[in-house]
Amino acid sequence: QVQLVESGGGLVQAGGSLRLSCAASGNIFRINNMGWYRAAPGKQRELVAGISRTGFTNYADSVKGRFAISIDNAENTVTLQMNSLKPEDTAAYYCNAEVGSRMGYWGQGTQVTVSS
Repeated sequence: QVQLVESGGGLVQAGGSLRLSCAASGNIFRINNMGWYRAAPGKQRELVAGISRTGFTNYADSVKGRFAISIDNAENTVTLQMNSLKPEDTAAYYCNAEVGSRMGYWGQGTQVTVSS
């Protein structure tokens, strides 16, 4: 019932920047949280950054100071600005949204590759 459309993945050199966006649409009364997760090859999916509708943020230690997450409540859109990218940031990135009913939804994933 809820669709998450992701954009912004790609190939960049180490030290570069990339911006991921995710827009939620469908049967949404309200968003509790939105966030980005990533799964590198051979590793389990992990939280990169999350944000509540009130603007509370949570970052993985590995990205603190480099990534910034923001939310547009009117558009149900979350953006992840990724700066100073490192090769270890290479992964498939997945958008997640938790709506008011506490139901969670996932995007299809977008690939981020950082070359050294």
